[in-house]
Amino acid sequence: MEHIVTVQDAVTAFEPWMEPTDAELDAIDAEMPVIRAEMELLDAQIIVIDRTPCEMDERRIRRARRRMLAAHRAHLNGTNGQTGGAA
Repeated sequence: MEHIVTVQDAVTAFEPWMEPTDAELDAIDAEMPVIRAEMELLDAQIIVIDRTPCEMDERRIRRARRRMLAAHRAHLNGTNGQTGGAA
């Protein structure tokens, strides 16, 4: 009978190259408003998967889609969600 054994060192080994670099963490931080907006849109879409969307659901999805597009635009323009000027 053969025993199946895991190699614990391979599973729990810690190597410095496995961690994200500071530049990668900064990139994630810069993209976080986009990630949150995409998650909000996904949440709104998941809510209506198994039912017919009502007017409130449609509004929630439209609002979330606009926020996601605005977050993408701000990220690409380098403003990180900050609006310039008075609104």
